[in-house]
This record gives sequence, C-alpha cells and structure tokens, in this order.
Amino acid sequence: MSKLSDEDYRSIPLNATLALAALVVIIAGMKVGADLLVPLLLAVFIVVVCTSPVQWLHRCGLSRRMSALITLLVLVGFISLIGLLVVNSFSTFVEALPDIETRLYEHYWDLLNALASHGLAIDPDQLSSMFAMEENGSWVATLLGEIGSLFMQGSIVALLVIFMLFETLNFRDKVSRALENPAPSLERFSEFSLTLKRYLAVKTVISLATGVLVWLSCLLVGVEFPLLWGVLAFALNFIPNIGSALAAIPPVLLLLVSQDGGVLQALLLASAYLVINFILGNLIEPRVMGQALGLSTFVAFLSLVVWGWIFGAAGMLLSVVLTMTLKIALDSHPQTRWIAHLLGPGKQRNVQMRRPGDARRPPWKRGEWAKREESDA
Repeated sequence: MSKLSDEDYRSIPLNATLALAALVVIIAGMKVGADLLVPLLLAVFIVVVCTSPVQWLHRCGLSRRMSALITLLVLVGFISLIGLLVVNSFSTFVEALPDIETRLYEHYWDLLNALASHGLAIDPDQLSSMFAMEENGSWVATLLGEIGSLFMQGSIVALLVIFMLFETLNFRDKVSRALENPAPSLERFSEFSLTLKRYLAVKTVISLATGVLVWLSCLLVGVEFPLLWGVLAFALNFIPNIGSALAAIPPVLLLLVSQDGGVLQALLLASAYLVINFILGNLIEPRVMGQALGLSTFVAFLSLVVWGWIFGAAGMLLSVVLTMTLKIALDSHPQTRWIAHLLGPGKQRNVQMRRPGDARRPPWKRGEWAKREESDA
C-alpha cells in the first residue's frame, strides 16, 4: 500500500504538468475560435434564460413547441422594440455628435489654458490629434463597419437561439437513450441547469433594473439621449467592478459640457449612478443570489482580464457569467467542488447551502444530496 502511495505521490508533478499543458491548449483554442465561440455562448445563455418561461407555459397547459414559439415571439418583439428605440436614439446622437465634439474641443482648450496659467504647461499636439476634423471620415467608416458586423453577429445569435431552444425540448429524451444509466447524469445536469438559470435570471433582472433606473435618472436630470445611456448601463452592468463606472462616463461628461448642464448637474447624475449601483449591486443582488452564487473580488477581476483577453469586449461582458457557469459546473460534482469553493467569496463555511431542487422536494428528501456527496467522498 505504501508503494502505491509513493507512486501516486511521484505522479503528482506529471499530472499537474499535463493539466497545465491541456489548459494552455484549451485557452489557445478558445482565443483562435473566438469569432465562433462568442455567438455560440451568447445563444446558450439566452436559451438558458428562455427555458424558464417555456416550462411555465408548458405547466399552464400548452405544448412544448407552442410554449417555445410564444417565448420566441415575445423575445423577438421585445428586442425589436428596444432595438428600434435605440437605433433612433443612436442616429440622433450621431447627428448631434459634431456639435458635442466642438463643445468638448472648447472645454479642452479652456482646461489647457487654465493649467498653463498655473504654471503647468502641456503639449497639446498629441491630445488635439484626437479632435482633428479631417479624421471624421475614418471613424465614421469604422463605426459603420462595426455596426454591420454587430448586425451579422446578432443574426447568427438569433438563428442559434431559435434552433437551440427547440433542440432543448427533447434533450432529456436523447440523453436517456444515449446513456445506459442516465439517472445520475440527468439529476446532476438538472441541478446545474437550475442553478445556472437562477443566476442568469437574477443577473439579467438586476441589470434591467439598473438600466431602467439610469434611464429615469437621465430623464430627471435632463441629459440628452437617456434611452441610449440606459441600454449602455444595462449591458455594462454585466462587467464586474468597472462596468458601472464606464457606463457613467459618457452621460456625465455630456452633461458637464452641455449648454443646459453644468458641474452641479453632472455631480447629481454621478451620485445617482453611484446610489443605483450600490443598492442593486451591493445590497439587493447578494441577498437574492446568496453567497453560494458569489465570486471573490479577486476572481471577478481576474475573470474580467482573462475572458477579455480571450474574447475581447464580448468576453468582458460575459466574464462573470462564464466564470459563474464554470463555478456552478465544478460545484455540481463532489470531486471538483473544492475548486468552486476557492472561486467563491469564502463566507459560507458554516452555512449549509441548499441545492436549487430542494425547494420542490419533500422535506424528508432534501438531505439526499448531502448524503450522496458524503458517500462519493
């Protein structure tokens, strides 16, 4: 027995090296295939969120296909309405952009003159190049190209969502026929999917509430294009730590240089952003999700850097969602649960976490997972 343990001890460096090499290969493959993986991941997360209303409609008496069709129609109608409003607001913003740029240019020179009057001289050549009027044609072409690429990516994501949502209707039957003993795999997958749906639903609702409150705040303060800033706040709320700050910069800066605004209005809008994100992000979201669905601050920031490097801007938006998906998958298996605990905030040591399916189980069956984990260990 001791000889076997010695052999296992000697194999630890080799296994660690092989695991590290496999991780490097996987990350390199994801970075190379980012153009394919990003639409696929977006579609998967949208489908996961859409499965809850599909199941609710099915429990109300509709067939699964009719439930999926109604969910898709509602989703398409909602996205189309928001898209039309955003496109209209964005086109107005593009038309007003030259005037905004001129005002920024004037404030820029006023700032340089004020600094020079206090003895701090700054060479304006490099900074003023970003305001050069002859560059307008290049950034407009780049912007139109990005919009066209975004439209193509959105079309691909929409088609993937449609096919994947109908494919999930028979997923359990396919797994049952493919595996000899499908019960353990299906139960673990059900626990994983329930936890993931709960996280995605809560995160989406919190981000939507953030966008609505930001939109109302912009309306009350009087900043231009409030709907555009509300949608921007909704999207950037998925980015940890710095997303809310990035969403506040354009409207606050616009209000600061606008003719109807000023320093007081800009400070008021910045305070509104701060209060909204503090209440929703630091008070409500942790209470709704619980510590079991949390990440440590270091892991959240590290995920922002890593996924942003792999997938670009889309990776930054999906960084927490991807890391939480990985954590939930690791937590669903006893042998990898220790890694999930390392990714968490570390505040649930003495708290017995209840599985998502426990709420719908009889009280005498809610301890089955704990007993099964002890027997597996």
